[in-house]
Amino acid sequence: MIDDLPKLSGPVFEPASKQPASSIVLLLHGYGANGEDLIGLAPPLSQALPDTVFLSPNAPFPCEGNSYGGFQWFDVWQKEGKDRIKAVRYAAEIVEAYITAELEKRDLDLSRMVFLGFSQGTMLSLHLGLRLENPCGAIVGYSGRLEAPELLEKEIRSRPPVILIHGEEDPLLPVEMMDAAETELRANQVDISSFRRPGLGHGIDPEGLKLGAAFISRCLAG
Repeated sequence: MIDDLPKLSGPVFEPASKQPASSIVLLLHGYGANGEDLIGLAPPLSQALPDTVFLSPNAPFPCEGNSYGGFQWFDVWQKEGKDRIKAVRYAAEIVEAYITAELEKRDLDLSRMVFLGFSQGTMLSLHLGLRLENPCGAIVGYSGRLEAPELLEKEIRSRPPVILIHGEEDPLLPVEMMDAAETELRANQVDISSFRRPGLGHGIDPEGLKLGAAFISRCLAG
């Protein structure tokens, strides 16, 4: 039941144009962070997307032992298998209910919404964005990976354009995970581009942000 799902909330950056939003960028943070972690991307992104509202909800579950307000979309320490994918699916259900409500509130359809994820947020963006009945506007993924790639062929329902950006020196999620995700998405006829960022660790750099902004602008303009 949707009414039984955890309700998401977090920082919002309204359109820089001061006009009603014509699109939404949903910012999904990484493990152990919160909505404040990514809302700082909104001001620079809004220069290219002045009529976009940026939503940066906190993940619904606190991280055990984290006293700094950190949250998780699902338990990152779960081993591969049924328990992990079950947790990913539950997180996706929570986010889908959230975006459905936000789109209705602004009288927008799914084609006007873009997922932008970092790390665990990228994992969730790819999982949900490719399984929605109708395609969203685009998926932008930084420093992530594709969860349960073996399930994608039978579960994919829509194919929005995707861009993946990853630091070559990422110590947490090696850049080869981006390469593997690209290969799997391409095999499933997803329009995908990817970019390696030399010298970058587990993070988002200014050039990567510019790439994401230009990509979102093109997708929403189309």
